[in-house]
Amino acid sequence: MSFTDRPIWQLFLVRWREMSREPGVIFWVFGFPIVLAVALGLAFRNKPPEVQVIAVVESAGAVGVQDAAATNDAATNQAVAAAVAAIDAIEGMKAERLDVATAAEWLRSGKALLVLDPGDPPRFTLDPTRPGGRLAEIAVRDALEHARDPTSRLAVTEEIVTAPGRRYIDFLLPGLLGMNLMSGGVWGVGWALVLMRTRKLLKRFAATPMRRSDLLLSFMLFRIVISLVEALFLVAFGVVAFAVVPRGSWLDLVALVALSALAFGGLGLLVASRAQNSQSAAGLMNLVTMPMFLLSGVFFPADNFPAWMQPVVKVLPLTALNDALRAVILDGSALSATWPQLAILAAWGVLCFSVALRVFRWL
Repeated sequence: MSFTDRPIWQLFLVRWREMSREPGVIFWVFGFPIVLAVALGLAFRNKPPEVQVIAVVESAGAVGVQDAAATNDAATNQAVAAAVAAIDAIEGMKAERLDVATAAEWLRSGKALLVLDPGDPPRFTLDPTRPGGRLAEIAVRDALEHARDPTSRLAVTEEIVTAPGRRYIDFLLPGLLGMNLMSGGVWGVGWALVLMRTRKLLKRFAATPMRRSDLLLSFMLFRIVISLVEALFLVAFGVVAFAVVPRGSWLDLVALVALSALAFGGLGLLVASRAQNSQSAAGLMNLVTMPMFLLSGVFFPADNFPAWMQPVVKVLPLTALNDALRAVILDGSALSATWPQLAILAAWGVLCFSVALRVFRWL
């Protein structure tokens, strides 16, 4: 008996043919690692080091003191100018002259790594949880010492603050929430519709007076309710486990989650409107969701991708949702301030649902 006639070889061929007939398996085995490598390579390609911003307070008083009296005397202006010149001379740093309130907001939002009030003595305000904050303070202090008197150590005061919303978990939680809403919308709606078709349930519904719009709208309504429950659970977990407390309105967050459910639910309906079996449906859903997993800023900022990709990245519904979630949860922005993202989500929802309604078939 030749080797090709042996059972082990024939069973091997069976397994090979099964895999070759499943495009989804081939993609996950061979295609996905390449796609992931390309996406991460574009996001974390070699770039020049980012310039660190140091906020220099133009008025006297510690950061956070709202009633600090502004001074315009020559000594203060000279101290500010000297501090700006010393910081700008440090490689990889630049100074921004700001008032007290703006400097505090820049520190909280991550736009500034450190705040310096160049009074007498100079006062540093920093968040020790932010990477590089302490090293920036040392570098700026050395620059000020050399600018004033290289032979003596400069006496300074320091204020430690913990800027909420700038830890990695603060960035990650809205991204995970957005990813969960997208997966639930596309897979929860699309997969359920495909299963109903493969089990011949849609064929039975077709014999009833029910309109297709009634069926599809019921999927959308159910998706909204489930999305709200999922979002509440994840946000509550973030509050309890990581102290990630939304700074914006809870009603704004609810409205945003509901709108995202419409957008991703409509996308799921469109994908499954004509899929005849679970294999083809799974392939289409992976094709739709995978680019957003990689490009939409779930685990790292979408701005990491090159400029020529940004127009495509920004119109993805998950990118719009993640940007809006982070604006509401981390920055406390009103829902009206995120209208570009809301418009993108609404456009995806309306377009996908309208097309799904036209191309949907019962059988």
